Amino acid sequence: MAAPVEEGGHAGKRGFDWILDLPSGAAAIAMRVKEFGEEDPRRVIHSFKVGLALTMVSLFYYFKPLYDGFGVNAIWAVLTVVVVFEFSVGATLGKGLNRMAATFGAGGLGIGAHHLASLSGPTGEPILIAAFVFIIAAVVTFTRFFPKVKARYDYGFNIFILTFSLVSVSGYRDSQVWTMAHERLSTIMVGSSTAVIVCVVVYPVWIGEELHNLVVTNIENLGEFLLGFGDQCFNAESNNNGKALGEYHKSVLTSKSNEENMANLARWEPGHGRFRLQHPWKQYLKIGTLTRECAYKVDALSSYLNPHVQPVDEMGNRVEVACRELSTECGRALKELALATRKMKRPKPADAMVASSSAAADNLKLVLDTSKWERQRLVEVVPIAALAAVLLEIAETTERIADAVVELASKAHFKSTDSAVSPEQPSPPPAAALPVSSGGA
Repeated sequence: MAAPVEEGGHAGKRGFDWILDLPSGAAAIAMRVKEFGEEDPRRVIHSFKVGLALTMVSLFYYFKPLYDGFGVNAIWAVLTVVVVFEFSVGATLGKGLNRMAATFGAGGLGIGAHHLASLSGPTGEPILIAAFVFIIAAVVTFTRFFPKVKARYDYGFNIFILTFSLVSVSGYRDSQVWTMAHERLSTIMVGSSTAVIVCVVVYPVWIGEELHNLVVTNIENLGEFLLGFGDQCFNAESNNNGKALGEYHKSVLTSKSNEENMANLARWEPGHGRFRLQHPWKQYLKIGTLTRECAYKVDALSSYLNPHVQPVDEMGNRVEVACRELSTECGRALKELALATRKMKRPKPADAMVASSSAAADNLKLVLDTSKWERQRLVEVVPIAALAAVLLEIAETTERIADAVVELASKAHFKSTDSAVSPEQPSPPPAAALPVSSGGA
């Protein structure tokens, strides 16, 4: 009989210890919440914005005159704010417009289908309604597989199927189908409009600006790597501001999906600040593709950081000097391109922008052509020759990036500048990643 008492004593002690640990646990949670909010204060602002929008649409339930106008369908305004309100203006506006357009189109089509089905009499009406639902659902679902449709209108087509099914099917038992469709459309328009207005007016987060900064930061990171590569590769003191040189290009390699998502959402945004209406967002995708292409070559280049490439003799030293020069000039060109793009100013023409790197590439080719390697062992020659080949490919990609940036400056009407942009100025830290938009009813 002593064992149960002992077990009960241990359980009571554990419960007492748990109570004693509550203050320290709550303090740890509060500290983590504080750090999470300070990491990106926009998260706190967004939370208040969602609360404000929900409070505003809740007035349709709190005030009897508003409630009498919509009845129980007023709840759709609240539900719409919950599923439409996103972190950025582009995501919220895209979802809101998709939801309103889909509800309007599907509601009208559902009323039409209900009217046609009712003409066939009590026996044929359910058969025709079922046939209409099947056809519409099948056709719209198939349409959602098209890449361009899925990228911009997938949520709208999903709501289209939902609304058409609700209106047409429920109309079979409810004679007030027109009133139901009208109230549903009105409340969804109110909810969507409220979400969009709050998102735009109260500390808006423009995803187009986030895309702009992301592309610029990626170019800057490649420039930083190339500027510090020569010293670290050839076993000299490197200066990379305390950041591991091999980490600069890692984020660039995985940025494709994020850039594509941002570009799709940015096209929903109206003109704002320095970004005009119909800003060439697709051009950012072109620059991003070229930047990743360069990043893959930089990734191959990073394999030469450890072990270090050592010149074999005087000819090897000449190749080393040429490689250092080419890496530095490519890094400077990328940094200058990034800074001009960040300030939305027209950079120098592409040929002038990469003139130094082109000259360094020609010099490296000349050194490789004129060097005498007969006396060297193949195992000593191959590493530095392969390194030089990768650098030459990076120089070529840098020139293509410069062409794409100049094209962006022309299409986006960047401001002209008489003075060259100095690449030595420090760049602001990259913005925190935006939450991925999620679907909803």
